[in-house]
Amino acid sequence: MVARLVIAAPASGAGKTTVATGLMAALARRGMAVSPHKVGPDYIDPGYHAVATGRPGRNLDPWLVGEELVAPLFLHGAAGADLAVVEGVMGLYDGAGASEYASTAHVARLLDAPVVLVVDAAKQSRSVAALVHGFASYDTRLRFGGVILNRIGSARHEDLCREALAESGVPVLGAIRRSDAVSVPSRHLGLVPAAERRTQATQAVDAVAALVAGSCDLEELVRLARTAPPLRARPWSPGPAGPVVADAPGTAATGTAPATTRIAVAGGQAFTFGYTEQAELLTAAGAEVVTFDPLTDEALPEGSRGIVIGGGFPEVYAAELSANEPLRKEVAAFDGPISAECAGLLYLARELDGRPMCGVLDVEAGMTGALTLGYRDAVAVRDSVLTREGERYRGHEFHRTTVRPVPERPLFRWRGGGDGFADGRVVASYLHLHWAGGPHLATRFVAACR
Repeated sequence: MVARLVIAAPASGAGKTTVATGLMAALARRGMAVSPHKVGPDYIDPGYHAVATGRPGRNLDPWLVGEELVAPLFLHGAAGADLAVVEGVMGLYDGAGASEYASTAHVARLLDAPVVLVVDAAKQSRSVAALVHGFASYDTRLRFGGVILNRIGSARHEDLCREALAESGVPVLGAIRRSDAVSVPSRHLGLVPAAERRTQATQAVDAVAALVAGSCDLEELVRLARTAPPLRARPWSPGPAGPVVADAPGTAATGTAPATTRIAVAGGQAFTFGYTEQAELLTAAGAEVVTFDPLTDEALPEGSRGIVIGGGFPEVYAAELSANEPLRKEVAAFDGPISAECAGLLYLARELDGRPMCGVLDVEAGMTGALTLGYRDAVAVRDSVLTREGERYRGHEFHRTTVRPVPERPLFRWRGGGDGFADGRVVASYLHLHWAGGPHLATRFVAACR
């Protein structure tokens, strides 16, 4: 059994990340093994969770992987942990579109986990009780465990809120004072990733750990987490999804891919977006996963048979990426399979904001003022090293860039749009996929890399 809590809020901006990350760090600093999780497709918060706990931050998203995999993926990530903390997304009941599907409440029910509501109490007192009562009574299937008051202005303010909530019967598990000292810089897609500011990220996590430890009842939060019942699911495994069939472009034979298939995965400050399970699936499919940094490494890892370039902020580091001409030329000349998502697509372009990139794709990329954000229910309309025509994929987009010209024959189509380049060995798209929702992606890619 894994003790667990879901940290939720009435809306974005209430302080979920501060409380969840601070709670993870505070418990870890008390000697507990804490497993960090995040509801939804967010890549940035899990980076801070990893700093807080020393374990990989993992996402739980029913839209991307299917609700049947949420508990198994949770158990896989929480193996060996004393307690798991799950940070929610948006408001407690906000899901995909107008539905509750993939909301924090949905995931909390799938995990049968107690929910702690973080409420921004600034500019209100007794009204806090009405707000909390509404959220606690809206869905009686939830294990509503209590509330943490955030941005409390004074001792008198705290007393008023506590008195109002005492009448409602909802336990107050913490009261956090307003603090300008606890902040993380942000930019066009949210917080600056922890991997880009390691020293400052550690300092920020230390600060929120001290804030939560001094403001919240850690013992009661741990006790509440331990009231969660055993889950009936079995832990997910990245083990082989079956034999690798020779139907991928460039694949020569059937069978299990050899362990010597080396795949280079982009990392470093410019490429920080990725799901932990992708590397686990590639390894289980027979790959040796080696990380390289396009900002500083002038060559791919020796013996690389394939390249995976995930998401991140190449637009912020366009000058440095462009200046690394030796690596750009090697990527351009690489004749093995390449899988690129979003930031990877930009890096493969001929240029990004006027600066030369790899030129694998004959397109120009650049920043735009419009934010493209949302889930996509996509259909693959072409074969590639990852996909087969007619297969359905659920992914998400999250960017403020565009490429021109758009593909004449996109790899994916969805209602109202489409996207993606595929030329037999290269797949590049704005669509982010969680490979645990389609483990054949890893086996196909490793097979093609052979």
